[in-house]
Formats: sequence, structure tokens, C-alpha cells
Amino acid sequence: MTAQRFTGSITAMATPFNPDGTLAKRDLEQFVERQISDGIGALLPVGTTGESPTLNHEEHGEVVEIVIAAAQKRVPVIAGAGSNSTREAISLTRHADQAGADGVLHVTGYYNKPTQEGIFQHFSAIAQETDKPIVLYSIPGRCIVDISVATVERLVAKHPNIRHIKESGGSVARVDELKRALGDEITVLSGDDGLTLAFIASGAEGVISVASNLFPAEVTELVNTALDGDLRGATKLHQTLYPVFRDLFIEPSPVPVKLCMKKAGIFSSDRVRLPLCEISAENRSVVLDTFAQVTAALETRAATASI
Repeated sequence: MTAQRFTGSITAMATPFNPDGTLAKRDLEQFVERQISDGIGALLPVGTTGESPTLNHEEHGEVVEIVIAAAQKRVPVIAGAGSNSTREAISLTRHADQAGADGVLHVTGYYNKPTQEGIFQHFSAIAQETDKPIVLYSIPGRCIVDISVATVERLVAKHPNIRHIKESGGSVARVDELKRALGDEITVLSGDDGLTLAFIASGAEGVISVASNLFPAEVTELVNTALDGDLRGATKLHQTLYPVFRDLFIEPSPVPVKLCMKKAGIFSSDRVRLPLCEISAENRSVVLDTFAQVTAALETRAATASI
């Protein structure tokens, strides 16, 4: 199991809620089916986009179980299991293992501000509890601390199931640094849709995407085209998708993407949980206008390609 590599397009799944704030289980099942039908490479429930900080333990486990059951092994499921408490992260990892997840995503200790030694020990303790692949998640914008390249090297040297990192620090240079240090021993995944093309050009192998909640087929095409070496073709599609890559983060994710998912009929509600709240009226117009424009551009592109 530890030899499995996750590459290509991976959706950082939003979690659907009913208008009263409870988990919308049927929406979630249908969402999994839509993603797989549209060719997504893998699914990642209960990450940041899945509002994991405001799910209780029972809900967290239920979302993981629903996605695994609905996917039916057709695509890998990487369960978000991160926490700033190492013991809680281990507990979530054990549940993901038992539920049948193909891998787990783990973030650094947000709020705790651990040293690099603390980060190393945190991930090491988790890695010793599972033989499933672990995706390290480096997102200093939310966690303040980063995972240094030296710490990644130590983790890869010690643990055969640590061979992936999701990079969300906004730096293409990090891809170069990781690849120079570790080469094919590390699989780098973009955590920023807008940088996916640039990351792949520097050696990354895919993306954990927010935009693919809306456009799984197109994000998959973009990634596969770039991985196949057709950077010119990938650039054209990137330019078409870029406005939505940009505006899905006009307010904290997943607020904008859930608005668009409701508009598209993917979710029946755009409800988020406090302290996230409904998008402002001004930004609502911006996001929906961008979504409509990109959707229209993609429809035109598809119609032209079929002629």
C-alpha cells in the first residue's frame, strides 16, 4: 500500500450541509458520483475545503465513510485526518484506515507554532500508526509554520509511507527545492489551482484542487495535458479557467465555491458553518459573474472542438 503514488487531479471536496446546518448525505453521495463520472483522479474529503475544523468527530468520520462507500474503489480516497493535536490526528488516521481510505492528508500544528523538530516528531508519530500513504500538507498561510525542505528530507528518509506533499505556500521555488533535494522520492502536489501549471512545469505531479469541485473534467484535462508535456495546450486551458481559480478565493474557501456549487445544482444549499459566513453581496456578484463567464467560455470551447 505504501508504494501507491497519488498524482493528477484530486478534488479537495466541499462538504454539503442542509439549510439547517446538518450534513446533506444524499448531496454528498451524488457529488462523489458526479466527480467520478467527470473523470477526476482521486477524492479528498474533510480537508480545509471540507470545513473539517467545524465538523465534530462523528460527522468527520461519517463524511469519510460516505465518500469511501460511494467511490466503491473506482478512484482513490485520501481522507483528511489532520489536527494540531497529534493524538487526535492519530485517532482520525486510525478511523480512516478502518474505513478503507487509500491514504491520509496531514497538516502541520496550526496555532501551536511547533519547531521543525516538533513538526518532524508530529508526522513521525502519525506515520508509525499506519502503512497507508501520508500526504504532508504545507500551508503556512493558515498554520503560520512551514515544513522545511530539511524536515521533509528527514521524514522521507525515515518513513516509507511519506512520499507526498501538498504545497500551498504560493512558491514555485519550493517545487524546485523539493525536487532538487529528493527527486522522484517526493511527489509534489499543488495546493493552489492558479499555480498548478507553473508547479507542473517545475516538476510537480498534480493538484489537490478547489476548482475541480465545479470543473472536474476541465481541471483533469489541464493537469493531464501539462503532465503529457503539452504546455502550450495546457496554458490555453489555464487561461480560460484562471478567472475562477482567482475568484474562488475572494473570500475564505469554501464560501465562494459552495455558492457556485449551489448555482450549478451540485449542492442544494451553500450553507457554511460559523465562523465562516455567507458571502458579501458585492463578492457574491463577482463570483457568480466569473462562474457564468468561465462556464460560457468552456461551453464555447467544447462546441468548437466538436465541429
